[in-house]
Amino acid sequence: MRHWEKSDRGKIRSSNQDCCGLLELSDARDIKSYAAVVCDGMGGAKAGNVASGMAMECFNRIFLDNFSGFEDARSLIERTVAEANSEIYAKAASDERFNGMGTTLVASVVCQGKALVANIGDSRCYIVGSDGIRQITKDHSVVEEMVDRGEITRAEAWLHPRRNYITRALGTEQEIQCDFYTAELESEDMLLLCTDGLSGVLNPQEILFELIYGGERETAIDRLIDITLARGAPDNVTAVLISMQ
Repeated sequence: MRHWEKSDRGKIRSSNQDCCGLLELSDARDIKSYAAVVCDGMGGAKAGNVASGMAMECFNRIFLDNFSGFEDARSLIERTVAEANSEIYAKAASDERFNGMGTTLVASVVCQGKALVANIGDSRCYIVGSDGIRQITKDHSVVEEMVDRGEITRAEAWLHPRRNYITRALGTEQEIQCDFYTAELESEDMLLLCTDGLSGVLNPQEILFELIYGGERETAIDRLIDITLARGAPDNVTAVLISMQ
């Protein structure tokens, strides 16, 4: 497996409230796993930075200190979500500078062709391969609920003026739950984690085309972010790519 990550402030925002990271982990049998996370902070420039950074730090600490194999993945993500949510919520409640801050989170652990994915908010995970692109996660957003109710189509949701209104985020409530998904990965597949700064500018077919036909995988993240910047990049844009080959 190979992996790449990148984050950019974009063209409009004065600061970057996104965070991303990827850990290479091994168990006692020396079987390697990759744990990736992408967070998109909210609540003002300073507060958003704090919330996403706290979630990122919590993820790194828990996985580095406690990982002993892929079978631990779900419990460690659940622990990350619980601890990060508690820490962010407490900080927001104790300091008015951080009132209302929170962050999305999408995380994945990949090992030997298996992936466990979890999300809160509208940062996404896609599987991309020769047979197409598939969104693994489901957004926690107002427009996603409208799609579920049949009020708008998927195409309308992509351009809807309320598409950035999320309904679930780390740190905004005392307790929070993430959704989990599992996937089997083929030898040529790629796993893409990204914030809405990318998925809100490039549609899935554009992402698919760039990853499969746009050039070498080593430069795929750069190309995706460059296209976003060329289109004005109204938000911070962040992505992590894990390739099975």
